[in-house]
Amino acid sequence: MARVQSVLVAHPSAECYGSDLQLLETVSALVERGVGVTVVIPHEGPLIERLESRGAEVRVQSFPVLRRSALRPAGLVRLVADLVRRGPGILRTVRSSDAGAVYVNTITIPWWLVAARLARKRTLCHVHEAEETGPRLALRMLGMPTALAHRVIANSAASARALSLSAPRAAAKTIVVHNGVPGPPSPPERPGRRQEDRFVVALVGRLSERKGTDVALEAIAILRGEGRNVALALCGTAFEGYEWFERQLRERAELPDLAGAVDFRGYVNPTWPTLADSDAVLVPSRVEPFGNTAVEAMLAERPVIASRTQGLAEIVEDGRTGLQVTPGDAQELAAALRTLADDPERARQIAADGRADAERRFSVDAYARTIHRVVTDQD
Repeated sequence: MARVQSVLVAHPSAECYGSDLQLLETVSALVERGVGVTVVIPHEGPLIERLESRGAEVRVQSFPVLRRSALRPAGLVRLVADLVRRGPGILRTVRSSDAGAVYVNTITIPWWLVAARLARKRTLCHVHEAEETGPRLALRMLGMPTALAHRVIANSAASARALSLSAPRAAAKTIVVHNGVPGPPSPPERPGRRQEDRFVVALVGRLSERKGTDVALEAIAILRGEGRNVALALCGTAFEGYEWFERQLRERAELPDLAGAVDFRGYVNPTWPTLADSDAVLVPSRVEPFGNTAVEAMLAERPVIASRTQGLAEIVEDGRTGLQVTPGDAQELAAALRTLADDPERARQIAADGRADAERRFSVDAYARTIHRVVTDQD
């Protein structure tokens, strides 16, 4: 059969975080190889301009996105009502498209998979989630629709393993494609103390319990309690509906043991200046399907401390390309930071090895070749 010449992409967000930024690399991989791309997203946002700059056509069309709050009784009622309103429009969009394939980017919008199969289109689902714990029914609700896809792409072995638990029928058609992460625009400076009197730590990502932001604050407090001048640059915002967690973080940061040590910078893009100004980078997630931030820290040649969990365990080799710690353990996170602060030469070697490893394993070119083949092949 002839290869796919155009693709309709459904994506749940117009922001610029992990899966959003990875979509940019997917779009470039397809457009640069002659494949037309139309992206449908549910609301306005900064991602639109960036998608268009990569050559995609973008359509804003309201549709529901499955969040954890929707798995509660009241949320489920709202979700069903929204699907009744929006579902016919989703199906019309798919049926009216001349695209040879529908590419659903994350498992949080499974209605696009249903619409694509009803329209008899080649259907792909890119899984950026790795849910292995939680209510069994909720996990099955998230995972089972992927069985409708002709091909499933997982961003890590951890994501593929989690999906196989909730949707065994999807396992045979799942391929693991690690994210391709672009490096900084210019070669990074070799790591060294940015400020002689202060050890600066960066954390880039959503403000959420899943990302372990609260654990990072406690680790910084432990070190400051030892008399160390340690500061945390916190780059990110909370999901809509989770503003309460950011308020908790800010209240914690105002207590005497952290006062003046935590800089809430909000959403930051590009993040390279923040990484360049840091002495170490934290990725203390409790759950992390892949971890673009860890790769970016390695590409910026900064020593990274990451949780020993899911995709992060695939990225960071403990003791060589970074340090691994137990998720949720502030004492262990503080000890890892102490190690880097007290042994600058080891920190420099970890950073150098991390950069070399990231450039080899997570290149944009390798990702582009693989994703183009998987999306366009009629297998």
